[in-house]
Amino acid sequence: MRMYDIIKKKRDGEELSKEEINFFIRGVTDGSIPDYQISALCMAIYFKGMTVRETCDLTYAVRDSGEKLDSSQIQGIRVDKHSTGGVGDKTSLVVAPIVASLGVKVAKMSGRGLGHTGGTVDKLEAIKGFQTTLSDEEFVSQVNSIGLAIVGQSKQFAPADKKLYALRDVTATVDSMPLIAASIMGKKLAADDDCIVLDVKTGSGSFMKTVERSKELARLMVDIGKNAGKKMTALITNMDRPLGYAIGNSLEVIEAVETLMGRGPEDFTEVSLTLAGHMLSLAGMGTVEECIQKAKDSISDGSALRKLIETVRAQGGDETLIEHPETFEKAKYSHSVLAQRSGYIASADTESYGIASLLLGAGRNTAEDEIDYKAGILLKKKTGDYVQKGEEIAVLLADDESLFQAAEETLLAATEISIERPVEEPLIYGIVK
Repeated sequence: MRMYDIIKKKRDGEELSKEEINFFIRGVTDGSIPDYQISALCMAIYFKGMTVRETCDLTYAVRDSGEKLDSSQIQGIRVDKHSTGGVGDKTSLVVAPIVASLGVKVAKMSGRGLGHTGGTVDKLEAIKGFQTTLSDEEFVSQVNSIGLAIVGQSKQFAPADKKLYALRDVTATVDSMPLIAASIMGKKLAADDDCIVLDVKTGSGSFMKTVERSKELARLMVDIGKNAGKKMTALITNMDRPLGYAIGNSLEVIEAVETLMGRGPEDFTEVSLTLAGHMLSLAGMGTVEECIQKAKDSISDGSALRKLIETVRAQGGDETLIEHPETFEKAKYSHSVLAQRSGYIASADTESYGIASLLLGAGRNTAEDEIDYKAGILLKKKTGDYVQKGEEIAVLLADDESLFQAAEETLLAATEISIERPVEEPLIYGIVK
């Protein structure tokens, strides 16, 4: 079997066999296939696509390219949630403690942010002392003892995906539906949870810019998971505006904690409760409506917040930061962004908002970049709000004042102000089961 023939076959729009796909992923994993041939096949897949059967085979090959979690050691039903990535999306910090506080196990392996989207691991590392690396034994023990552990992706977990993503990222082939589905589900299936809820983002701040494309991706991933014996649900959620008001690592942790204290932003709270409700329902805790009410109760009685504090303590973090979020270290400088005209905020290019935060030091362009956990943006106005000319619409935060100009220009260019009030879009467009 030759890689040349596999590339040519897909270039010509033909269907690859399971054996050809397995040959490809083995070569990616052991380094026997050079980067230029891997990239060539990714580009062929980008243009010619894959059938559902091909995508399933690719996903399972990615899953089997490295170690898998021995889930038999974890007692009880295991449920996980995965977001396709967005701006201001810190739902895992709220959803995981809610679900764990109600007796369902959450053994979560999360990623880092790259480009305009943030990563759960980066947010957690904004908590002083928090350890995002645990041994397999420590991970399983913590899940069994307190019901929740959140760690970074193991290097041995689906290693083919790490290599594939790095090459896709520099060859403009990230937003290929089969490659996205195989990347996400390959890692999720390697973690071997019983139930998986997917948060598929749609709009300007996501990979999928339209609801139709997002539903297509959700359907594909749900079918892949079901075919592997998992209970699956996907929510299509709005990323045409940032979720909540905070963009940036410690800022988002603070907003998540405030949400668990019952005083979070309305949009962020609604999406978090809905995700938690579906996770609990898949785990057999009742109807979705009953489970959403249980999630609300876990916030009201403080059990969800206590579970987050317990998790932070267990993973070496400074729990007093969660008990008193106002004590997080602040950026040295702040800068107000003012509306250039009066009117309604008609739209926001959410991806550009994420880039503005990145320009302040809150994100990374490459995996090696250092993050300033204190940097970011606090929004004062969002899509649908009326603003007067000269009114504050956002506050930029950074340790270097020279970063403000480029970030402000990016944010203002991404914010459309109109005399007409925009039509309000739903937060959740649909559910795929």
